[in-house]
Amino acid sequence: MGQVTYTDDVRDALFTAVVGDVLDELGRTRQFLPASIRPLQPHHKVMGRAMPVRIADVFGPNSRPFGRLTEALDQLEPGEVYLAAAGRAQCAAWGEILTETSMRRGAVGAVLDSYHRDTAKILKLDWPVFSWGPYAQDAQLRTQVLDYRVPVQIGQVLVHPGDLVFGDIDGVVVVPAEIEAEVIELALQRATAENQVLESIRQGMSSTDAFAHYGIL
Repeated sequence: MGQVTYTDDVRDALFTAVVGDVLDELGRTRQFLPASIRPLQPHHKVMGRAMPVRIADVFGPNSRPFGRLTEALDQLEPGEVYLAAAGRAQCAAWGEILTETSMRRGAVGAVLDSYHRDTAKILKLDWPVFSWGPYAQDAQLRTQVLDYRVPVQIGQVLVHPGDLVFGDIDGVVVVPAEIEAEVIELALQRATAENQVLESIRQGMSSTDAFAHYGIL
């Protein structure tokens, strides 16, 4: 894909708050996905390339159950994040088999503007899944995948294929590819600076003086 692959050290050093703060400073103030999208496990982080998937509502049996779902799964590439923009149907857009398939393809996580199911089995796999939460209602009669690797909008965020998706317990933020290098560099600098602020406060500096000195709170 010709894009930068980040090390685990970079992923571990960053967190959504610092990435979001940098995006705000650069004028990209609408890059967080809705707060309802949460990780299954508090320790899970995801950092990878968006493979956006567009899901639509259907009503009852149709000639192509699940639409292009299996096709989308089989097109996942290593380092990608399956990112689903779903319709309004109250059903699960993800489950155990989809998780296993994505893992075998080398994908690094799934981010769903919808529910998931098979929670106990997914938890055993310890692979990052972000969703509205667990709900076992099946998708076959209710939704289908219309297209994939196309731009999608989730909440206020327009996501393009290849954008950088970063998620942790505090949410999911999308970094546009055209400013990605700048954002990552500044976020790493800010994370280091925040550690310096914390150390100064632990050494007795007041929060007022720390903010005046570092400009970070």
